[in-house]
Amino acid sequence: MVRQVSHLRMTRKDVGDLSIPREIADSLRASGGLEGLVDRLPPDDVIERMQGWYQACADPARLKILSLLMVQPLCVCVIKAVVKMADSRLSYHLTILKRAGMIEGEQQGYYIVYHLTRDARMFLDREKKRFLTHRMVSTKG
Repeated sequence: MVRQVSHLRMTRKDVGDLSIPREIADSLRASGGLEGLVDRLPPDDVIERMQGWYQACADPARLKILSLLMVQPLCVCVIKAVVKMADSRLSYHLTILKRAGMIEGEQQGYYIVYHLTRDARMFLDREKKRFLTHRMVSTKG
């Protein structure tokens, strides 16, 4: 059986050096053109911080550590018992999370107790809600 493919006709419009769909061109023009679009981007330092946070969250072990710290502050020995990894590997993951500004450690006697930063907690709460909402919507359909 041969499938027929229909091609939708799109009205194109030139904007500067770009030839783009008319609807996009009209919307872009209404928001100030390319300059208006660029003005709405977050500053580079914010983009870099976002990149660091998303990279820090890209590893399942680090996500598990962050999830543990969402429950309560913990010392390394408790984190290690749950994630079941060597000291050096755990230290590596904690360092990445610290450099990203997502966790802080506080010396308490012989122990370092880690906790989420306020910004990281808000970020993780939002991401968890967004993920759970998306998951519920996709399982309904």
